Amino acid sequence: MVAGVRFLPLWFALLIPVPLHAVEPALTLGRVEVPAMKTSVYVGTVTLTTGAFVRTGEAFESTYEAKVFPWFFWSEHGRIAMHVPAAELARLARGERIEFTGDAHNHRDKPRRVTGHAEPADATSGRIKVRIHLDDLTLVFEGAYRFVPPPA
Repeated sequence: MVAGVRFLPLWFALLIPVPLHAVEPALTLGRVEVPAMKTSVYVGTVTLTTGAFVRTGEAFESTYEAKVFPWFFWSEHGRIAMHVPAAELARLARGERIEFTGDAHNHRDKPRRVTGHAEPADATSGRIKVRIHLDDLTLVFEGAYRFVPPPA
């Protein structure tokens, strides 16, 4: 019985790295899904829909579609990138809120500045706030994010 107690700290030492390894693979997959988000403008709404964000270098990149209701002629689509350096991704893995910047270009190649933050709820998901800065207007979208495995 005394011998078993003597090895108990060793068992705890072996178990401690397990949660850390459980967090790491989800964040290194490099693929994030963000469900459609909606915001209000004047007397209408804008729905932002993106594809899965894929890690490319220090950024997560995807396509986007912004549908404006009822002013459909203001709707646009294009490419969006959120710059998240590896150090910030590590902070997110530790459960810390991170800030990010980015850029987007619509189908007419007009640039859009992107800022925001992500706040983890657990190892693979959390809340996200994205601000897309237009010429004289900032659209603010709030929603969720989730790290997902790459498609098979």
